Amino acid sequence: MLQGAQRLVFTCLLLVAVVHSARAASGALQLPYHPSDHSLSAQTILLTGQDLTVEQVVAVARHGARIALSDKARQRSADAYGLLLEATAEGVPVYWFNRGSGAGREVAIFNGDALSPENKAMLEARQLEIFRRGATAGVGPEILDEDIVRAMLVVRANTMTYEAASPSLTQALLDIINAGITPVVRSRSTVGEGDLGPFTNVCATLVGAGDAYYHGVRMSAEKALKSTGLKPLAPFAADDSALISTNSYASAQAALLVFDARQALGWADLAYGIDLNGMNSSVTPLSAPVQENRPFPWLNWHAARMLSMIKGSYLYYDDPTRIIQDAESLRASSIRQASAWQAWDRLRSTVQLQINSSDHNPAVRVGAAPTDSWELNTPQLLKFYVRGGPHSNGKHGYILSNANWDPYPLVNDIEAFTIALANMDVAIGQRIGRFTSPFFTGISAAAEKVGEPGRWGASQGSALAASALMQEIQGLAVPVPPEGTALILNVEDLQSQSRLKVSRARLAVSNTEDLIAEDLLTGTYWLDLRRLQTPERMFGIAVTGVWKGLRTVVPFDDGDVLSQTESIHDRAVGFIRAHEPTSFYPDSDSAPMPSVH
Repeated sequence: MLQGAQRLVFTCLLLVAVVHSARAASGALQLPYHPSDHSLSAQTILLTGQDLTVEQVVAVARHGARIALSDKARQRSADAYGLLLEATAEGVPVYWFNRGSGAGREVAIFNGDALSPENKAMLEARQLEIFRRGATAGVGPEILDEDIVRAMLVVRANTMTYEAASPSLTQALLDIINAGITPVVRSRSTVGEGDLGPFTNVCATLVGAGDAYYHGVRMSAEKALKSTGLKPLAPFAADDSALISTNSYASAQAALLVFDARQALGWADLAYGIDLNGMNSSVTPLSAPVQENRPFPWLNWHAARMLSMIKGSYLYYDDPTRIIQDAESLRASSIRQASAWQAWDRLRSTVQLQINSSDHNPAVRVGAAPTDSWELNTPQLLKFYVRGGPHSNGKHGYILSNANWDPYPLVNDIEAFTIALANMDVAIGQRIGRFTSPFFTGISAAAEKVGEPGRWGASQGSALAASALMQEIQGLAVPVPPEGTALILNVEDLQSQSRLKVSRARLAVSNTEDLIAEDLLTGTYWLDLRRLQTPERMFGIAVTGVWKGLRTVVPFDDGDVLSQTESIHDRAVGFIRAHEPTSFYPDSDSAPMPSVH
């Protein structure tokens, strides 16, 4: 499930030197492309610009679901486009249209009505040249995971309903998504103040320039369009601005992050329930009186969730061998995991807002009037008021330059989640180590004749592997240093580095799954030891389900282990990625989360 995240980060951050050295030696290096499947191609998701969900992004990005625009969203986009054209007829200056962008913001690109014969011909030629230029733009390596590119396309299709895109651009973006045409996008062409570079590559595909993938096969974009019966786009007006002025490359990956992180957190809870049983732990830290003494909603929710998850376990019965207090990593894991859930929930809320609103410059507001707020009726803002005329079907509004491209609400929450996840992982890593000590377990593995604890048993997890993974996770949790480099003659002087932040967060989630796999191997190994001690012991329905399921791929005592070629870690992490945590413990078995957005 998260292999794509690993591949992206390794490709973008770790393999650059390898690519360059290989090309120097052999002239070229072809890495494998990882296409999405089309298992949901019969499903159509209606985009309104207001209620696109993370799950729907995943359905389109990974499973080929189709998209359509609601009538209201399509009309909103058409109205914005009409207001843009009307602005030129009224002599209103519009950033990145009849005026330049960036350092050229005061340069007049043209004067007068955009639809006059002279201006129309100039804009058609100008836009086509800009779109075609996207084929050679950007910094590689190319993105090799189709789900990332498809995710950024569907997010942009949804948010672009707020922008002044031509109706033909709006339709062209829908068409390539539904046809299975995926642009070749270069991964490192954004600093986070708008993902201009990656979407410039998308521009090229729409007009049939450069290369694209059609159902996973690379070919010229022209051939891909022809293969599906689509005609190259004839861009017009401010279509380049309407498409590329966005953070949808980052926010789309953040949507994939939110989806995958929920799976990882669900598995972390199941692994914790297994560890509690394997350690013969005291459940007093999770009990209601303890939680009532510190009523943090997410902590209380998670403690109740864990109590429910291990309901029916022998931990609720007296055991004279059970110690009064576990290691801190066992006692505090619920707190760490609850805090990671809380950070995830905040990130989810932010992503949900980000993928359902405009992050474009300029902002087009059809229907806004000088009477709406006092500042709109001042001489400065009235300069950007479009009174309405034939091009806009009489509709009025404002077109205002802005800083809505700044994604800091999103990237701050991405980094906060990464840090919370790493703090959760610290407890998981420590738990694995605690199982190697009879001081905590109260049982000697050697006495049970099942091998040395923590050292290469037929089905044991490895504290060594957990430590190695934690070193990677700790490095990923270090925030990316803030950056402000003056670009484009000092006009663009802030960078958010959203690509780095979301890539690191996705890799942290993937590494967390690897860590959980080691924890599952350790915890389930100790479930078997507890059963050897007392065969009638019960662990609860959810824990037992995971334990028995894992045993189908990782037997407890495989006498033929020397003949195996696949590591038990790969089997365990494959088991995690092949199963939804909710298949063992449904969400309905827990109380509702403290906040639902």
